[in-house]
Amino acid sequence: MTLDPVHVDGIADIAGVLAHRVDSTNHDDLARTAFEEWLDPLRVDGRTVVAPLGERRLRSVPVDDVALVDAPYATVHGLDSGTINPTTFKNGLVLDVAHAAMAAEPSDLDLHRARSLVTTVHANDPTLSLGTDWVRRDEGYFRRKILHAPRVNRYAEGVVHALSLYLAESAHALEHAETVDDCLLLDGPLYPKELLNWQDRDAELGALATEAKPRAIVENYVRLVERLLGRDVAVAGFVKNPSAKLITRTLREKGVDAPWVDDTAFFTRLLDPGTGTGTGTGDDRPTDRLTFTNWFYSRGGSDRTLAADGDALGVDRALDPGDYEVTFFVVYDPREDLCYRVEAPAGLTRDADARDRLTRRILHDVAVSRGPPPVVDRADSLARIGVDEKAALRRTFEERLESESVRRYDDARWDEEY
Repeated sequence: MTLDPVHVDGIADIAGVLAHRVDSTNHDDLARTAFEEWLDPLRVDGRTVVAPLGERRLRSVPVDDVALVDAPYATVHGLDSGTINPTTFKNGLVLDVAHAAMAAEPSDLDLHRARSLVTTVHANDPTLSLGTDWVRRDEGYFRRKILHAPRVNRYAEGVVHALSLYLAESAHALEHAETVDDCLLLDGPLYPKELLNWQDRDAELGALATEAKPRAIVENYVRLVERLLGRDVAVAGFVKNPSAKLITRTLREKGVDAPWVDDTAFFTRLLDPGTGTGTGTGDDRPTDRLTFTNWFYSRGGSDRTLAADGDALGVDRALDPGDYEVTFFVVYDPREDLCYRVEAPAGLTRDADARDRLTRRILHDVAVSRGPPPVVDRADSLARIGVDEKAALRRTFEERLESESVRRYDDARWDEEY
């Protein structure tokens, strides 16, 4: 242990000082006021960025009851993509490898066997020529592709990561869209938010977002929504770790003293039945009911790109532009003190019956699994590249490229300590 008892006591003293100066007892009333007075709708410069879909209200359901109801869909599919994480080599190459898989409930072993793998490469050598076609192996169940990333002066690692992850996921989804009969749940947001956020992060990334390769990935997601909605199939994204700040940022811009670090903290405060007790710990939190919000339209932040008045990065939309808009609801599980955000296209959720079926399915799965829907976890397991596999793949690249990966101090530090 690096801290002596006197150090621990000193830190505890700091916590005591902070406790006397930070009063969160009024946060419950503020959260309720923000929900009731500011979200119906929430506007920025005259434009609606958040608005209720249907009646604005907070709801709850007994965990045991919703876990026992018949699931609203006969079948459900899950989709995820995992990567080895960006790797820089001494010869100047930067690459990442993403591996996508789809799971089914009930199980479909042939579908589980199918995989799509994308390797995205960034190189400063303008003469580098890479093949761009899909190559199939394993009797057609496995396919791989190399993507040459657009050149950037900075952010090469982030670029290869986002392009690999989202191309593998979206291409695999389109490849197997016809196998989905009732519902497809993406592990993560409905659209490639990390890529869409490039528009606001930096001028160089903003210019890159509209280039052909990133735009083609966005088009994959647009086509996926069109194909599934065209067959009356539900599609949604289950966001395990939502980090949106649209509501809290907008409230602060309007002069509301919003104390929450992001929208998840706001909704947690709003939905947690254990808040308002004065303990601040939730030790006496009831755990027998899931709490959740109504559905909302989201047209700000990265979601503005696929809003009805957004440009979709220039991608043609075959349906009414409003059908692609992001809608979401938030569910809180008091057993784990966790909030999840569920996103779906407005073309699905504007229909009250379709919206209710999807909501009931999510609540059922969260109640049963005490976490993400089981089919999402299954897809995550299929797509995940393990630590040992990542290390082996990096060694293989080093051997084939005849170039070592660039090691940093933390790489050596963690190797030694663990």
